[in-house]
Amino acid sequence: MIFVLLLAIPLAGALALLLPAGRFLPGDGAVRRYGVGVSGAALLVALSAAAAFDYGDPSRVQLEIDRDWAPAIGLRFHLGVDGISLPLVLLTALLSLLCFVHALRHPPHGAASDRLLVGLLLVLEVGLLGTFTALDLVLFFVFFEVVLIPMYAVIVLWGGPGRRAAAYKFILYTLLGSGLLLAGMLLVAVNAGTLDATELARRHGAGIAHGVQVNAFLLMVLGFGVKAPMWPLHTWLPDAHTEAPTIGSVLLAGVLLKMGTYGLVRVALPLAPDGAAYWAPWLGLLAVVGIVYGALACLAQRELKRMIAFSSVGHMGFVLLGIATLTPVGVNAALFGNIAHGLITGLLFFLVGAVKVRYGTGELDRLGGGMLTEAPRLASVLTFASVASLGLPGLAGFWGEMLALLGAYRPHADLPRETFVTFMVVGGLGAVLTAAYFLRMLTKITHGAVPADRAAAPAPGPDGPDGTATRTRIAPISRCEYAAWTPLIVLTLLVGLWPKTLLAVTTAPVRALFGGG
Repeated sequence: MIFVLLLAIPLAGALALLLPAGRFLPGDGAVRRYGVGVSGAALLVALSAAAAFDYGDPSRVQLEIDRDWAPAIGLRFHLGVDGISLPLVLLTALLSLLCFVHALRHPPHGAASDRLLVGLLLVLEVGLLGTFTALDLVLFFVFFEVVLIPMYAVIVLWGGPGRRAAAYKFILYTLLGSGLLLAGMLLVAVNAGTLDATELARRHGAGIAHGVQVNAFLLMVLGFGVKAPMWPLHTWLPDAHTEAPTIGSVLLAGVLLKMGTYGLVRVALPLAPDGAAYWAPWLGLLAVVGIVYGALACLAQRELKRMIAFSSVGHMGFVLLGIATLTPVGVNAALFGNIAHGLITGLLFFLVGAVKVRYGTGELDRLGGGMLTEAPRLASVLTFASVASLGLPGLAGFWGEMLALLGAYRPHADLPRETFVTFMVVGGLGAVLTAAYFLRMLTKITHGAVPADRAAAPAPGPDGPDGTATRTRIAPISRCEYAAWTPLIVLTLLVGLWPKTLLAVTTAPVRALFGGG
């Protein structure tokens, strides 16, 4: 019942906001604090699930609830987690809370009330948590779709000047992908005679014709690939990230993209293994094209938030490459990369929002240099997040990329090794380009002298200890920002220095995906 409670808390929290504002939570500040309380309660339940989880047998689905939902058509309300899904449940609950904490002092500006914003974010959390815990294909699809409307509304109501076009693009792409996904899952379910994901995974494609698996896997890859985002289905992402408010970008990059790659591992690989083997080289090709394309696009960007958005295309390319190898090492790399990307890119979007608020722009040329002089703490955290994202050894971003390349060097025996070694080389080139665009960005905005226009401006700060005006023009980091950033910094270090923290949880269930123990 623990996952029913986990879903019920944010859902009840969102429904309670329908009560009259004059009687329940009058004022925007009270509503934002309420959001922190509800998401904090959900995180506590997620942590209690992690504490009750049996880490000695992470491949077994645990904390299950399995009840009839629509018995006439074989639908069940089936929830549970194993070592593949548990880390994503925790990541979702954590990032949701951190977004509410950040919004306490830095709410997005838009045409709608904070009451609506908090309600939408809580519904979004329900959809995300449900996606990572659902074990019935139709239930999985329902939760998969629940996230679309809240995220669309967050972009269109609180986004930037181009928010409407970005929101329309987001909803159209994702709805098209969802249609393909549903067709692929139902194609498997009809031929297998069940919608239960655990039962289908145990069968490992048995009883489903080779041609059906090939077609079903293609449909599911296209559906999940839109969310991932997989090149060339990624074009909605940069606009959505650029126009979304900070907390929208954090949840979009930190969790929503993971729904696509998680779906490939949880649904597509075990349900249609023959299709996976058939399409794996093509999936690997699209992955490495995405890696290089994302890096080159980042080098061409002149706006900070858009650059971080394109970086997700490259980073998620490594995740897709790991999946395409069809090996335990590669899929472990994908799952590790999911969590690392969520932590690091979530932090980066928080930081980009902080930079834009303080400097009034995200344009690299207008930002100029000198951030280490004007805002040394902000510049230091931005440097940390950037080197973590480029894959510095000892930080979380390193392990997912390194293991994905190792998996490409030794792909599944049924796959063409020469092709995947070529993918490994191209992916390695993409990693070098990733380092190049982050170092370029840091050189442009954190190092060097303060631009002349800012250096010559009158200092608005209070008098210093010697009676002269201070040169500080940049607002200090607030307590809410520290509270939102610190857990991500700590976890990036923890997971990077002790990768076994994650790998010990994911290794056994990944082996089970391929028929191992």
